[in-house]
Amino acid sequence: MRSSANFGAGMCFNPGRMSEPARSQPPLRVALLGYGFAGKSFHAPLLRTVEGLSLHVIASSRPEAVHADLPEVTVLPSAIEAATHPDVDLVVVATPNEQHVPLTQAALRAGKHVVVDKPMAVTLEDTRSLAALAHSQGRLLSAFHNRRWDSDFLELKALLAEGTLGRVTHVESRFDRFRPEVRQRWREQAVPGAGIWFDLGPHLVDQALQLFGLPDTVHALLAAHRDGATVDDWCQVTLQYPQRHVVLQASMLIAGGMPRFAVHGTKGSWLKHGMDTQADRLIAGELPGAKDWGEDVWPGRLIMGPTGASRGTTAPRGDYRQYYAGIRDAVRGMGPNPVTPAQAVAVAAVLEAGGLSARDGGGQRLSLTEAERSNFKADRPVGP
Repeated sequence: MRSSANFGAGMCFNPGRMSEPARSQPPLRVALLGYGFAGKSFHAPLLRTVEGLSLHVIASSRPEAVHADLPEVTVLPSAIEAATHPDVDLVVVATPNEQHVPLTQAALRAGKHVVVDKPMAVTLEDTRSLAALAHSQGRLLSAFHNRRWDSDFLELKALLAEGTLGRVTHVESRFDRFRPEVRQRWREQAVPGAGIWFDLGPHLVDQALQLFGLPDTVHALLAAHRDGATVDDWCQVTLQYPQRHVVLQASMLIAGGMPRFAVHGTKGSWLKHGMDTQADRLIAGELPGAKDWGEDVWPGRLIMGPTGASRGTTAPRGDYRQYYAGIRDAVRGMGPNPVTPAQAVAVAAVLEAGGLSARDGGGQRLSLTEAERSNFKADRPVGP
């Protein structure tokens, strides 16, 4: 199903419901590769509740688990077979990170559009190669950065756009958990693409790049703090800009209490506790669509510098379904790719720079070409 959509374009769109012409078209048939944590908890519920998408095939070694939730789908044991299935238009890769590249390559070469769970690939070189292959095949390729539709992130975008905080000089953005026991899951084992920097780091990095663009240098500390940990479970990474520092932090040993965002500027500060609730509700097995879906239950607090006066702030609703609505519209030629390959390449460059900085010390510059920098800037909405 070839479309005239510009698959490298940016993310300014308003998905909503399908237009009448789009509704008259058959739904896009989707193959989901993997029915583990990401596939079951995030991708499947969103794919099931976005109009114009039909979850048709799932690749899994546990057909009974899939059919307990989705009795009508076809379950295949082979991810490659599902990725190249003749009755599929869109492939969603939700497998362990080290499997992303071969499965995405197979799907693209079979003429499919592809969504890849973040990060798109474990290395910058592989991310580039996937972007180039998608371009040569004329297929949509997108990274699943659902956290762009977190309620708190949307609120911060609005505050920055309004200039409420003045020139922002210091930002702390963090995702924390309290999980003192190392679990027997690939994300916490010594395999390529595991560890907290490749698990939660891509969310933090993508949000920072969307808000502030490409940093000059990356300074990173990665560590394993838990007993028995074999990969990093703590990170503190600073993105350095002219007159601005953005500190990204994640840990498996912080039991609440720290602000999700702490943003400071020349006019004041904004503090935000608590996480967007969509992820927890999806993990609990709830499908999107409730009346209170995406509502923020943790009000932010704006503190104005000159007077010290403070007031609560209200976030817009978040909705991860907007990502897949954007994918649907992009494939149909009715809107831009919500997360472009150029943006995935930029995230990969920051992840790589962070790893090099943690290993060798000092600040690392991004290994991006001028063309890649230009492509990222062209895709990113104008920001501070």
